[in-house]
Amino acid sequence: MTGASVVAVDVGGTAMKGAVVDRHGTISRVESRPTGVPDGVDAVVANIGAFAADLAAAAGAVAACGVVVPGLIDEVRGVAIFASNLGWRDLPLRRRLGDHLGMPVALGHDVRAGALAEGIVGAGHGDFLFLPLGTGIAGGMVLSGTTYAGATGSGGEIGHTPVIPDGEPCACGQRGCLEVYASAAGLTRRYIAAGGDPAIDCALGVQDRYDAGDPIAKHVWAEAVRVLGLALATYTLMLDPDLVVLGGGLALAGERLFPAVAAALASRLSFRAPPPLVPAVLGDRAGALGAAIMAWRAAGIEPDQLGWPRREAGAR
Repeated sequence: MTGASVVAVDVGGTAMKGAVVDRHGTISRVESRPTGVPDGVDAVVANIGAFAADLAAAAGAVAACGVVVPGLIDEVRGVAIFASNLGWRDLPLRRRLGDHLGMPVALGHDVRAGALAEGIVGAGHGDFLFLPLGTGIAGGMVLSGTTYAGATGSGGEIGHTPVIPDGEPCACGQRGCLEVYASAAGLTRRYIAAGGDPAIDCALGVQDRYDAGDPIAKHVWAEAVRVLGLALATYTLMLDPDLVVLGGGLALAGERLFPAVAAALASRLSFRAPPPLVPAVLGDRAGALGAAIMAWRAAGIEPDQLGWPRREAGAR
């Protein structure tokens, strides 16, 4: 293994976040670039490779690269099985990036990478669910200290569990999915569709209207809280977690969200005490830090050898 740092790239449907991270967990460089989805699959792969190569060149000695992406990911084979917003199917992304960069490359799922980072340097411990409530909802499950991907790489898709039988249609093709009702995008869409102020463009804006007494906001927010409690109760009874770490933009509602969801969860449980709900602390850097941890692993360095300190809420 050579190199004092690794490159981490967190790929989204619109933009990529890149960072250089050393063995102490210090982030020395942070950049963002467009993903370039409209230009096609090969262009996106080239953009990721060029971004990582530029970060590596600026950093000097680099040991490996970690790349995390949304969708269904086979992390063992390094294949992006399916990512609808990137147009990928069965893409051997790890091999293609490794050939381009000439260094070890780790490929992972963005939310599982975030869960990995929260468990090592953030709010998670033991067995826990990392649940970012953003444009969509996907969960990162950590079991016995290991992120769990499942048999097909789709483990953690709690956002597509049905919480209302025959409910509203979801983009995935099912009906009544948690994501339809409790994601930031779903909450905002439902508020406007029910006759709410069309100028509201985010879930926190819906919460502000809730606080002001808007009855439509009260209805859609209460529904989101109710189905989150239901989904988390199902998860709790199946996997018996130590805690649930809530992140993403909707979690910024803080005390306006956490007590209500905790109460909804508790109301669905009888013989099992509800697990604590705690806020994520890594913010929008969770994915990149997880990618960096995966990169160090690809370079032969395990997380317990890194000794990264835990970060407090708001730390960078």
